[in-house]
This record gives sequence, C-alpha cells and structure tokens, in this order.
Amino acid sequence: MVYFGGLLGLIGLLTLIFRDGDVAGMPAALAGGVLLVLGVAVGVFGVVRRRRVRRRKIARGEPVPVGDIFQRARALPKLLREVRQGTYADLPRSRPFIWVLALVYLISPIDILPDLLPVIGVTDDAGVAVWLLTSVSTATGLYLNRQRERQRLPGRDLGSGGATR
Repeated sequence: MVYFGGLLGLIGLLTLIFRDGDVAGMPAALAGGVLLVLGVAVGVFGVVRRRRVRRRKIARGEPVPVGDIFQRARALPKLLREVRQGTYADLPRSRPFIWVLALVYLISPIDILPDLLPVIGVTDDAGVAVWLLTSVSTATGLYLNRQRERQRLPGRDLGSGGATR
C-alpha cells in the first residue's frame, strides 16, 4: 500500500505539473490534487498498517523481513542462486518464474487495460509493479532474516563472512 500510495501521489504530482487539458472531464488541477491527496492518504495508511502487522508478527514469533532496500537488493542474486540450487526452501521455486512473467508483462506493449485510457490505463501496470516490488522485497527481507538467524546459531560454520574465536 505504501508503494501504491507513492505511485498515486507521483501520478497526481505529475498531472499537476505537466497536464494542461481536462482529465476524464475534470480540470487537470482538480484531478492531480485528488490523486496527490489520495496517494498521501493511502501511503500513510500503508505505513500504519505495516507497523501494526509487524508488531503482531513479532508478538506471535513469526519471522519478519529485515534490511533496508539496498541490503535487500544486494541479497536478491544470492536468494535466486540458492532457490535455483534448492538450498533455500522457504521460497517456492515457481516464485522467480512468476516475477519474470510480471516483468515481461510490464515491459510488453500488450496490456489488459490499454494505456490510452486516462488514469485507468496505467492501473493494471501499477498493480503489477506494486505486487512485484512488494513480493521481491518481502522475499529478500525474509531471506536476510534467515541468513542472520543462521549466523547467530552456535556451532554453525560462519563461512568467510565471520570469524570464530
């Protein structure tokens, strides 16, 4: 929801800045303002919801994603390598294939909803992009969490990343 809110806000901001004509029968300033306010509201709601869900998962002892966006991006090739080799079983082997299908859909000119339709035309692409970003981010965050748990276990070989005393 945070990504979707940011995307809505960005579309609203770009509409305010660059659009001169009407959007779906409304003045561009009104449409852009509504999208901007809606995007901020959805983004704030998403942040609040994410924090509540995280607290609830921690209270139940469930694993939660860790790491910032850069750590997760660096972990993605390692995650894909381990999934391909079969050494990381927490992610279904079909998930990377679905990610590739989502990328192909985003890149391809063929859409379920044509981009020529104002606002509505980009929603299918936006939905796929938001799902893809969220899915990849969550999977790599859980992978980082699992890696940190492995390093904390006593008697476990830490490999080249750490030294034992």
